Amino acid sequence: MAARERLPPWHERMRLPNGREVLIRPIRPEDAEPIRASFPLLGPDEVRQRFLFALSELTPDMADRLTRINPKTEFALVAAEPLPPGEALIGAVARIAVDDTGRNAEFAILVSHYVAHMGLGRYLMTRLVKWARGKKLECVYGDVFEHNQPMLALAESLGFERRVQADTPGLVRVALELKNGKR
Repeated sequence: MAARERLPPWHERMRLPNGREVLIRPIRPEDAEPIRASFPLLGPDEVRQRFLFALSELTPDMADRLTRINPKTEFALVAAEPLPPGEALIGAVARIAVDDTGRNAEFAILVSHYVAHMGLGRYLMTRLVKWARGKKLECVYGDVFEHNQPMLALAESLGFERRVQADTPGLVRVALELKNGKR
């Protein structure tokens, strides 16, 4: 009987429906360059849906900021090839950050079209929610373009509710209340 591999906290191997294996793990500073290198592989719509505006390049400073998180208020996971950080191609990034209230956290997820529709977004979202619950936060929320039906459907299937944002036309805020034992 084969022994199960012991992985550090928040590290999990996942086999995607296409047979590809990815390692879900916390983001690291060494991921900055692979994230920058893979940025041109993203379509303009993928970038716009994640950053909420057009972006032609991920600068070294932006990549550095994305990969150096404050562990007290931020959490970020990547879905990467099972190679050492700095060498692994990264197919998805999921982030969450406690907002200024100290009670809620905003999420953002980007799944490359190369590994989309394989359950990664759903899985990463459940990990972000788990982290938020561990921090005893009250709500997890994110802003999604109203035409991003896959993300809106995913959020709804996980119990997120849509909230009207009158000051941001074209965006829908989805929120999951973490009180009262909800999901």
